Amino acid sequence: MNDHNPGELLLDASVPNTQVSLAVKESSQVAEARQRVTSLARGIGFNETDTGRVALAVTELATNLVKYATNGALVSRVVPQFEGCGIEVLALDTGPGMANVTECLRDGYSTTGSPGTGLGAVLRLSSLSEIYSAPGKGTAMLTHFQPQGARTRRSLAVRRLPATLGTVCLPHVGETVCGDAWAIDQRAGRVRVMVADGLGHGPLAMEAAQEAVSVFRAHPTLAPAALLEVMHTALRRTRGAAVAVAEIDLTAQLVHFAGVGNIAGTVLVPAGRHGLTSLNGIVGYTISKIQTFTYPWADKALLVMHSDGLLSRWDFDNYPGLTLRHPSIIAGVLYRQYTRGRDDVTVIAVKTQRS
Repeated sequence: MNDHNPGELLLDASVPNTQVSLAVKESSQVAEARQRVTSLARGIGFNETDTGRVALAVTELATNLVKYATNGALVSRVVPQFEGCGIEVLALDTGPGMANVTECLRDGYSTTGSPGTGLGAVLRLSSLSEIYSAPGKGTAMLTHFQPQGARTRRSLAVRRLPATLGTVCLPHVGETVCGDAWAIDQRAGRVRVMVADGLGHGPLAMEAAQEAVSVFRAHPTLAPAALLEVMHTALRRTRGAAVAVAEIDLTAQLVHFAGVGNIAGTVLVPAGRHGLTSLNGIVGYTISKIQTFTYPWADKALLVMHSDGLLSRWDFDNYPGLTLRHPSIIAGVLYRQYTRGRDDVTVIAVKTQRS
């Protein structure tokens, strides 16, 4: 069954090489960052004018990381939209943070030698921007870029979607493909999210994770536990994967979750935090039990899911106000602070609103 309807938008990471990460610690890496991000933009059809805006903004962000940051990095991805695609760029660092964010955004603020006019110029060049920074906690800056002519049409369309999401999905150092994958399916009244971690890393891990994405897309009406049963059969011809599926019921204000293997999940609601339970096993290889667990949801809730490439002992208490930010900022900060650095890593953050 593959019955996607016109009212649905499916966003996923099933297209290879749509996310890149680059350390930016010295001036020689600024040009490489610009080249890699503008290549993403050209690859999805940005014209020269729009690509030039991206190039200017990325150069400013990268130059700022070199001058003021500690362990700076740019993480960029293709963001699917109703009409074409956009580019998301996260500038992340573990430096001293910004004591005064407003002052740092003022044109010309301490950016001598850069081609733009400060971070304020980056905000004007982007279609969406946000900064999270705290003294001693580093800085995360989110920017989105869309072709100029499509901004109004897309902004009107995006407001109809119930979910806002952010994600980092990157391969193990030295690998050219990612053995993790994620997908999200949005329909009236509900949002489904999946994270898959193919066993090991490299091409065979990617094959298993992408097979999970294919099953997820082909069966949009199956409940989480039933979906994992179908995946278990489909993944037998692969090396297998850890997989978890969360379904947010916006009408009942509940989350239904089923997971097998080392996929972690957390729901934060105003009343508290709930860890999501994944059971032992490997989808496609051996499963002792598949069970659905139900948790509360709320209009101001946050869902976080991640593979075991992220340390499990992260804590929002160390980052005041972070949960109030855009999900891409949340995913970026968790990746920046808690990645293990020795495996593929995926972290996805989701917020919803009822229409």
